[in-house]
Amino acid sequence: MVAKIVKGKSFKGVINYVLDKAKQTELIASEGVRLKSRESIIRNFITQAGLNPKVSKTVGHISLDFSAQDKDKLTNEKMVQIAKEYMTKMGIINTQYIIGRHYDKEHPHIHIVFNRIDNDGKTISDRNDRYRSEKICKELTEKHGLYFAQGKENVKRHRLKEPDKTKYEIFDALNATIPKCKNWKDLNDELKKQGIVISLKYKGNTNEVQGIRFEKNGYIFNGSKIDRQFSYSKIDFQLKQNDRTQDIHVQSAHNHSQNQSSVLENTVSALGGLFDIPTSGTNYDPDEAELMRQTKPKKKKKRGYHL
Repeated sequence: MVAKIVKGKSFKGVINYVLDKAKQTELIASEGVRLKSRESIIRNFITQAGLNPKVSKTVGHISLDFSAQDKDKLTNEKMVQIAKEYMTKMGIINTQYIIGRHYDKEHPHIHIVFNRIDNDGKTISDRNDRYRSEKICKELTEKHGLYFAQGKENVKRHRLKEPDKTKYEIFDALNATIPKCKNWKDLNDELKKQGIVISLKYKGNTNEVQGIRFEKNGYIFNGSKIDRQFSYSKIDFQLKQNDRTQDIHVQSAHNHSQNQSSVLENTVSALGGLFDIPTSGTNYDPDEAELMRQTKPKKKKKRGYHL
């Protein structure tokens, strides 16, 4: 279960969208509005919003999307129950609302339209609403035994439309490319090959980076909007970790090579001059001596700093 939150100014627009016959809409719950007609619902919302004219965005619109795997267990009654629990935990109480169920997609989903001006003329807070919503969705998914999606990797790319299609192309590219890069230049070069351009946002006239954006196909996304792991600070941390890991592997390989050479030298020394090359005498063979010179292990010069 995931929620998408939108705030707006036009009740007419959102009501017409939610009750669109093309989406096979079924109105499954309501509170505080007359259901005589679509116009009467809109009029009721607008009238109550007038209790607090200082608030410009009085429209609350939330879609609750569920996994297709939960389709059989999600009756209208069950979805209304979950929606009401969600609204209560979000502080959406004592106000008008309607809940419409759409059947235009494979997965079950409902739309909640509510008045951000409650029955007493007070504003329903939207402070940290997306953070709170994410936490509540996880709680309700677990409570009602719903399917836990495994994340963006399982999204059906072929069904996406723009700009989501490009957004997921960037997500996949970053996922595959960042682990292979050890600095920003590497990352920038690799992403350019895939048609993705990086731009950084700086604080004022300083060199302090505040954010990162990715552009492809004419669409621009903040890193954190693609995924939380792709903020500037998190990518920068990962690149530095990649660089350190590579240095450790190189140093380890170098130490292993030195150890192997040392073991070989000690072995040769222990053989008691077996590889010493004769230069004269009755058994001296120039060809054999040259072969021994070529195969004799060479001592490595000790590395270090010299004054």
